[in-house]
Amino acid sequence: MKTHFNIRNISPKGNNHLKTLSILNREERPVLNLLSILSLLFLWEIVSLSGIIPELFLPSPHSVFKTTTLLIINGELLHHIYSSLFRIWWGFLIGASGGILIGIVMGISSRMNSIIKPLIAMTYPIPKIAILPLLILWLGIGEISKIAVIAIGVFFPLVINTRSGVMEVDESLIRAAITMGSSRLGIIKKVILPGTLPMIFAGMRLGLGIALLLVVTAEMIAADSGIGFMILSSSDLMDTPRLISGIVILAITGLVLFRLVDILEKIIIRWK
Repeated sequence: MKTHFNIRNISPKGNNHLKTLSILNREERPVLNLLSILSLLFLWEIVSLSGIIPELFLPSPHSVFKTTTLLIINGELLHHIYSSLFRIWWGFLIGASGGILIGIVMGISSRMNSIIKPLIAMTYPIPKIAILPLLILWLGIGEISKIAVIAIGVFFPLVINTRSGVMEVDESLIRAAITMGSSRLGIIKKVILPGTLPMIFAGMRLGLGIALLLVVTAEMIAADSGIGFMILSSSDLMDTPRLISGIVILAITGLVLFRLVDILEKIIIRWK
């Protein structure tokens, strides 16, 4: 007895199945990443050459590239990049370390969570750059005040994400570890921390974005070096190619830092 299949009846279901499987495909596509950037540069060049926007307000990409090259040759750009990265590194390191530590404490202790949670809720909505004048008053106009405001900004997404990650760890895994005789420190190290790592890295990405925003703002207010200072001084001099060069360098810096976090996540969370 022959069985006949109606292709019209099974193909839509097959197509839906393939569409569902495509949702699970999370591989990076470097070609599409590159094409999106090249498309933006091409559109920028076309708009600049068309004359719709005057050169003073929107210089062409090749003009910005020429200015950037000169800034690299004379060492000015590298000096500004180093100053900004120095502040980001220490601010991020201090803020992330404190946020992860306190987030874990809040997640494993209901008492500490009850004490710290309302303090986080009150202080988190405050614009962090509004604290900078107070930090300058307390710590001076040097590097410490700028690093401190970045650390404060980075702290909040890390503490919130870490606490959420700890709270979402499967209780059955914790109970199993207790049954096997693991100590409190052993449970934190072998069960809670590994289960919290995805949320910690998500918080790190949010913290990096905040760090970049704060370092630029802080450098515009109280600094004589850094990418933010370079952008502001270029605006005062109406040097648009130099100004846009600073913005482009800031975007590239953010892209590189986010990529480094992605690489670090793949190295540490091998099971993801």
